[in-house]
Amino acid sequence: MTRARQFPGHMRADVQVAVDQLLASPLHFFGIHEEYRYETLAFAALMKEGRNAPALAPAQYHDVEIGEAQPVKCLHNGLWLCRAGELRYAVLLSFHREYQHEAAIRIEIAVPAGAAGDALVQRSFAELEEAVHAARSYRGKILSLEGGSDYRGRSSGIMVHRLPAVGREEVILPEQTLKLLDRNVMGFVGNRAALRKLGQSTRKGILLYGPPGTGKTHTIRYLATNLPGHTTLIITAEQVGLLGAYMKLARLLQPTMVVIEDVDLIARDREEMGSCEEPLLNKLLNEMDGLKEDSDILFVLTTNRPEQLEGALAGRPGRIDQAIEVPLPDGIGRSKLVQLYGKNLPMDQTIIDEAVSRTKGVSAAFIKELMRRIAQASIFRDDGSTVESGDISEALDDMLFTGGRLNITLLGGAQEMAGS
Repeated sequence: MTRARQFPGHMRADVQVAVDQLLASPLHFFGIHEEYRYETLAFAALMKEGRNAPALAPAQYHDVEIGEAQPVKCLHNGLWLCRAGELRYAVLLSFHREYQHEAAIRIEIAVPAGAAGDALVQRSFAELEEAVHAARSYRGKILSLEGGSDYRGRSSGIMVHRLPAVGREEVILPEQTLKLLDRNVMGFVGNRAALRKLGQSTRKGILLYGPPGTGKTHTIRYLATNLPGHTTLIITAEQVGLLGAYMKLARLLQPTMVVIEDVDLIARDREEMGSCEEPLLNKLLNEMDGLKEDSDILFVLTTNRPEQLEGALAGRPGRIDQAIEVPLPDGIGRSKLVQLYGKNLPMDQTIIDEAVSRTKGVSAAFIKELMRRIAQASIFRDDGSTVESGDISEALDDMLFTGGRLNITLLGGAQEMAGS
């Protein structure tokens, strides 16, 4: 008799590691070649004869990236002939394909009928399931779902983002905003166990809002690289159609932070939505509503246009628990940004003060670009040995005047600066 289980294709790295451990000492191992790959390879198909029958072949592997120094070598199709004591059995690994659905990893075990065979099957599947639920390849990392191969030819499925750690001192926000962020994210996560004991919900929704370029994405990187033991899932607006798969991952990899950037693109006023957009919004709202109260899942949504958010998302308690404004930097913030992004430039305090005074109303992204252009001007003049007031003027002229109003908007400058 045979019995089979299927595991999500994007978890193939963990399935492969578990299979390698489970079948470390087979009697024989064979690769299997399929001439036609639109059917799922099963033991029944191995009984076929003729020109279209599956054939023994060298094992075919794909390198799957998991964010480590080495990828996981994942088998495409394989057959193991094994023995456990007097019991002989066979294991077949293959891909299950279904139109418009993600391919799954299929494990089929053939054993003699009887209690001994049944026990071996149950034990084997239990080990595989435990490995998949442990998700050691991806737990604690920053992930997004991707398809195809990267430029090195490695399959992704799940893409691991290797982001440098961002320290709290590198998050240039008003102190009251930082304290609000710490209380509602860092403090909340640290107190989850205590909240659970008191019968309180451990799921949460945060909305980061503010003009473009003020540091919302940078703030998310700070959270993602500093939340202890958390896995972060980053969902862009165009990927919301994959929300179901993302939420399965979120539940599997708890505690998780689920980030949806530019949520206003799918959560606009219903009267402005097309027939394709509204189901995406409903799916998001249903997922946020459907989480159990003890789910260790933190939603962080971002928007540049909070006024356009659908009322069902912004106005109902339990979906968004705290909105946090990420504002344009004030004078103190601009001074910190100038020093952060110009930390290797030879600037004295007079130059720093001038850069701060001449950038009122701009975004953090604008100051970052300004410091790069000042560095370029310094390099052209004396190989980066000095920074002069003229370097600031030259950079601001290009950014605010020569390029016109569109350039100001693109760079995150204040429109009123164009007339100053």
